[in-house]
Amino acid sequence: MAVLHSAPKFAANDGVQETLAAAMGSMLLDARETHGEISFTVKRDSIEDVLRLLRDDHAYQQLMEIAGVDFPGREERFEVVYMLLSVTKNHRVMVKVSASEDTPVPTVTTLWPNAGWLEREVFDMYGVLFDGNTDLRRILTDYGFEGHPFRKDFPLTGYTELRYSEDEKRVVYEPVKLAQDLRQFDFMSPWEGADYVLPGDEKADTPPVDEPKTTESPKQTGAGAKADAKAADKVSDGAPDKEKGGKAANPPEPTEDRPAKKARKGKTTDTKAATKPKGGAK
Repeated sequence: MAVLHSAPKFAANDGVQETLAAAMGSMLLDARETHGEISFTVKRDSIEDVLRLLRDDHAYQQLMEIAGVDFPGREERFEVVYMLLSVTKNHRVMVKVSASEDTPVPTVTTLWPNAGWLEREVFDMYGVLFDGNTDLRRILTDYGFEGHPFRKDFPLTGYTELRYSEDEKRVVYEPVKLAQDLRQFDFMSPWEGADYVLPGDEKADTPPVDEPKTTESPKQTGAGAKADAKAADKVSDGAPDKEKGGKAANPPEPTEDRPAKKARKGKTTDTKAATKPKGGAK
């Protein structure tokens, strides 16, 4: 039995950008379609009104994700990206706002309760503040962690890490080093010749052998005359036909010509009589 669903398998972008841009009006700063995705950049203070408009009037019911992006060269270096899904239309749109370290973004926990967790993640990783979020705490990093790991200027080597010690039954501070050797990779192929000595190449300074030892016959072992003389000696016996003047050795006597054994007395089940030794021994 076929199951009918109101949402299409494939949703087109035709007319979506123009319709939503007109609905946003003065709250919209930029609208574009790239790589098959429609995105809108809106005013930061209007983000709650824009998302409510998309949810209530245009059927984008679900807030799927809130992501952060860092552009250190911009005056407002951060972008907060809201990804919405329309279940009934099977269509997605993205809404973006810009922010700096000291310009809070209005919370959208008034529209979707799950936004609280997503805003905490952006705050933890990027340091973006969300005005109105009553539980804006770190969610992925440790207690008392300093800095925000997803910022482009976050140091590659940390200072201290915090962990709970089962032995001391408390949180302990320890020096930490975030090893990221690939970031210092010089991208020079060693096959083309590097400026430095590669591991193992220090052996290449050994002078080569002028005249390598070679052997022209199996008797020449390369280990000296004494070893050559021993190598010439035969250690295995000769073939039988050579020992007897070219005649082959006599073959073994065939078993078919041997006399047959006498019939056994008694039955196989009579084990006591069959196994009784001769001479009356008990």
